[in-house]
Amino acid sequence: MARILIVEDSPAMRAYIRSTLEDRVLGLAGDVDIVEAVNGFDALRLLPRGAFDLVITDINMPDINGLEVIRFVRQSDRYRNVAILIISTQATERDIQRGLRLGADRFLPKPFTPEALRDAVVESLDARAAAPQAGASPSADGAGGVSDRAAASPTPRADEPATPTKQPGPDQGGGG
Repeated sequence: MARILIVEDSPAMRAYIRSTLEDRVLGLAGDVDIVEAVNGFDALRLLPRGAFDLVITDINMPDINGLEVIRFVRQSDRYRNVAILIISTQATERDIQRGLRLGADRFLPKPFTPEALRDAVVESLDARAAAPQAGASPSADGAGGVSDRAAASPTPRADEPATPTKQPGPDQGGGG
C-alpha cells in the first residue's frame, strides 16, 4: 500500500485529488493511504509522523510554498527517496524546470484529468521503487502533459537537456 501526502491549500482541489486516487474505476482504491496537508507548513509537521511513498504538492501556497517543501524533502536524509509530484497552474517551462531541478519527479499542470493524475502517481511510485536514487535528466511533454525526471527513451528528445540535471545536495542551497 502506498502512503501519499497531498499538500494543497485549496480544500476543493485536495478533495478532488483524494477522490480521484480513491476511485475504484481508476484502480488505486485500497492501494493508497492518503494524508492531507493544508499548506507547506502543515506538510513539514506531518512528514515525521509516518513514512510516505509520495508527496503531491502545489507550488503556490501561503507560508511555506511547494518549492520549499521539495527542497526540504530532498535535503533530508530521512525523506530523500520519497517520490514528489508537483501539480500547479504555474506551468511555464521555467516553472517546470525549476521544480524538477529542486528534485520533483514529475510535474502535472492544472487542470488535469483523473486519468492523468492516476498515471502520474503510478509512474512516480514505480520510478522511485525501481531506482530510489534516480537522477536521470528531466523531460517535458510538449503537449502540456506530465513532465518527469525519467526519460521515456535512452536518447534525449529535442526539448530535453543532453546532460543530467544535478540535484542539490544537503550542503547546497538548492537554488532559489
